[in-house]
Amino acid sequence: MCRILTFLIILALLSGCFGADEPTATQDVLPENISSPEPPPEIPTPAETDRQIVLVADPWCPHNCAVDAPQKGYMVDIAREALAMAGYTLEYRNISWARALRMARQGKVHGVVGAFRTDAPDFVFPDVAQGRASIGLYTSPDSDWRYTGIASLENRNLLAINGYSYTAELDAYIDNNRENRERIWILSGPAPLERALSLLEKQRGDLFAEDDYVMDWAVRNNPEIDRPRRAGQVGETLSYVAFSPALSNSDELARLLSEGTRALIDNGRINAILNSYGLSARPEAP
Repeated sequence: MCRILTFLIILALLSGCFGADEPTATQDVLPENISSPEPPPEIPTPAETDRQIVLVADPWCPHNCAVDAPQKGYMVDIAREALAMAGYTLEYRNISWARALRMARQGKVHGVVGAFRTDAPDFVFPDVAQGRASIGLYTSPDSDWRYTGIASLENRNLLAINGYSYTAELDAYIDNNRENRERIWILSGPAPLERALSLLEKQRGDLFAEDDYVMDWAVRNNPEIDRPRRAGQVGETLSYVAFSPALSNSDELARLLSEGTRALIDNGRINAILNSYGLSARPEAP
């Protein structure tokens, strides 16, 4: 009997020392893929930052590249140096373009890199552009089709990337035919460029719209890619770092970025940045 009583006393003491484990909170699942299969790193929200600007985009090199690449993209470099003149640091992250626009529109990040005014007309744009784009249409190497205007797209299957803007005319064509799989395929996911090139090579798509600088960079830096055939130019446009319409300091950031970009143009620093990517001409109006 004494042994049983002693055992019960010890058991009661131990139960008082070690409480039950508390339940672990579950983590929300992000709705979209990002550029890596690993869980995305936590992106600090503007409310958690002081003089740090958070910009996001999908890799679109050489304009803006992968976060873990040796070169982050000339537009990222320009923005980093321009904003540093006003005492800001820059945090750059990769997520899908559609998600980047959504997060910036909600004020969860300060802005996006590589935006056209047709991408997000409600965003706050600097007066001075950080880049430019030349949109071409690409086919498989053995095709002889030529682009002669929107009407020439009839009976062709066009590959386009989810959330991307190209030109006002091509955007309207894509929107009007988005539900017609014989005319438009919308690509999404972490590597839409590679997927589009694969579809062209396998002749599962007729055309792919892409910036000429991006296509040249992809072919130059990936020897395994067979260069597609350029079938014509859709148009040219300026490219920007654009800021969230939901944040009160976006106008000020756009002004500071404009001033800093202009200073980099005036002192010649912008040419050194572009030259490091094999580019020579600074951004100008098309």
